[in-house]
Amino acid sequence: QVQLVESGGALVQAGGSLRLSCAASGDTICISTMEWHRQAPGKEPAERELVAAITSGGSTNYADSVKGRFTISRAKNTLYLQMNGLKPEDTAVYYCHADLICSSDLYAYWGQGTQVTVSS
Repeated sequence: QVQLVESGGALVQAGGSLRLSCAASGDTICISTMEWHRQAPGKEPAERELVAAITSGGSTNYADSVKGRFTISRAKNTLYLQMNGLKPEDTAVYYCHADLICSSDLYAYWGQGTQVTVSS
């Protein structure tokens, strides 16, 4: 099992920056890909948007809506999301997600989320 704890969410003005963190603990050796997802106000959990992903080898992928503004990175057992040039439409609860591969079994874990609010 893995526990994921996000932090760094806040209220910020448009054009500002935030850095989100996700600390992983437990069976972290099994973690492969880690991702940031977001759930906008009024959306259901099934409608969460994949914002950015990073593999264990460091390959990254971004949603078109955040390319050039957001940067995902990971160091040891912590996942980061550097968000620059924030826009009101970036307002959402941001969730950390981890895929685990342990003994050929696949698992997926979510954090509890951190609120990001961008004012215009």
